[in-house]
Amino acid sequence: MNKGGAVLAAAIFVATAAFVAIGTLHPVASADYFARGRTLLRPSSTPEAAVENLGSEIRLEQWQKAYSSLGNKAEFTENEFVHDLTGYYPSLRTYATVNSVEAHPLHATADTAEVQLILHWSTVVGGFVDTRDLHLVRNGDRWAVDWPLVKRQHVPPQVIPVNYLRWDVIYRGPGDDWGAQDVEAPHVRIVDMHPENRAEGVFVLGELLNEDVVPAFVSVRATLLGKSGATIASEGSFDMIRHTLLPKQVTPFLIRFPNADLSKVTSIRMDPLSVLVPASADPVIEVQNQKYNPAPGASLTGDLVNESGQTVNIAHVLTAFYDKTGQVIWVGGQYVDRALLPQTPVPFEIHVPEDLARRVSGERTITATYGLGDSM
Repeated sequence: MNKGGAVLAAAIFVATAAFVAIGTLHPVASADYFARGRTLLRPSSTPEAAVENLGSEIRLEQWQKAYSSLGNKAEFTENEFVHDLTGYYPSLRTYATVNSVEAHPLHATADTAEVQLILHWSTVVGGFVDTRDLHLVRNGDRWAVDWPLVKRQHVPPQVIPVNYLRWDVIYRGPGDDWGAQDVEAPHVRIVDMHPENRAEGVFVLGELLNEDVVPAFVSVRATLLGKSGATIASEGSFDMIRHTLLPKQVTPFLIRFPNADLSKVTSIRMDPLSVLVPASADPVIEVQNQKYNPAPGASLTGDLVNESGQTVNIAHVLTAFYDKTGQVIWVGGQYVDRALLPQTPVPFEIHVPEDLARRVSGERTITATYGLGDSM
């Protein structure tokens, strides 16, 4: 696992432990009801009630109850139902929890109905939404949900040649008398920086170049300075950057300053940081079928294809959007919630603020990948 993967895995572990502790000390009302043998679920006498009940059971991870309530459970096993929601392979879904549930009626007759179920998932790197259009059938005074199972993708047996660059680092050991001969940190440089004043606060965005011949683990810190050089706020890029850069690679970055006002800022101090790390050019993730969809609802869509022979557990897509002059005007990102299997396309969608969408003249997309263990 590279250093970026280790950092992400550690963050997931710490946040998960914190959530467990919070849940133990302050259980939600619905969990308390279930613990006491009671239920907050309504009778499934309407399509909406049946879907809301299913959503609540999923949110509370009452998998057996949720599976037993399905009208088409004979078509798949309980394990397949659970893995459809939490992932067949370790991924962001594996560490996610359902935060809230919505049910929206679409169509109904006397004996059948269509209801949209929206699951809002929470993770340590933000949330994602899972939308399922459910078909329901009336059975006496009860409505049963037919679950639209997403079948597990199977990768056919094959041989994938491995031919990629790799950098290893050997540091001075404790018994070595090498003086100050450890390799110095890679040389990195900010090649573009642009502040944006928005309703949510100040956003500092741009691009960072690894101009060295060795790989680097990078981050960027920005400090907003006011009158007389006083510090207003200081923030880092956190996950809105590709941390591991191979030689000559460029990454976009975005730093958020919530509730800050650019009119009170007289200057911005930028501090790019770099550390020498071992790295390789594998896995290779190809971005295919990119399409910019203009406003309204502006977004960049496409597919990620894992060209390597190993499973990528977590993939992060980052896109820099440029105006006609080539200046970065926005940086957007999305974590892909399912694992990337070899040679299997997975879609992504990155949204662009409406007020900036009409200024977009071009874009550049990169990916960062994380593994959760050497055996994965």
